Amino acid sequence: MSERVTVNMWFDPICPWAWITSRWLLEVERVRAVDIRFHVMSLSVLNEGRDLPAEYQALMKSGWGPVRVCVAAGQRYGTGVLRDLYTALGNRIHLQSEQLTGELFTAALTDAGLDPELAGAADSTEYDGALRASHEAGMRPVGTDVGTPVIHAPGPDGNPVAFFGPVVTPAPRGEAAGRLWDGVLLVAGTPGFFELKRSRELGPIFD
Repeated sequence: MSERVTVNMWFDPICPWAWITSRWLLEVERVRAVDIRFHVMSLSVLNEGRDLPAEYQALMKSGWGPVRVCVAAGQRYGTGVLRDLYTALGNRIHLQSEQLTGELFTAALTDAGLDPELAGAADSTEYDGALRASHEAGMRPVGTDVGTPVIHAPGPDGNPVAFFGPVVTPAPRGEAAGRLWDGVLLVAGTPGFFELKRSRELGPIFD
């Protein structure tokens, strides 16, 4: 068997595309020798000072809450808890269409077996320094003209590669997930490769 390697994904809980990619990565973990580790980036940090439509500005304002809660939980328990907390948040945000409120954060923390009192971090700037540091660590290798998901992984030759994406819907399952991983890793590890894209004709599918 191949030696298992660590793959790191940076997510913002409010992004539906990152959520689908994360479910794909968990499937990849089942069929390839990879262990997924989750880290926090923030679309609210990324879009600070940008001229955005009013509706998206409102989303960015509410987006501070869930990433602060994630960072607070990671500091209290270690970043390993982000796997279950992200799942709990994503289930409620994307599958159940719940609003980004203190009640949602409390429920998600409880779902993940964590202290529900950490929901109070959503309205505090106490963790913003650590949030920005995590965001910067994820985004530095890929630049600021992309969002989430961002993945850092060992490339085909063992050297680290970092990239935005893939944006895919629905999340492939089984060996299809593994084949997509193989292909993504191949192109991401090709020197000088920057972009492969086509028009998106589907919205997020959470099946």
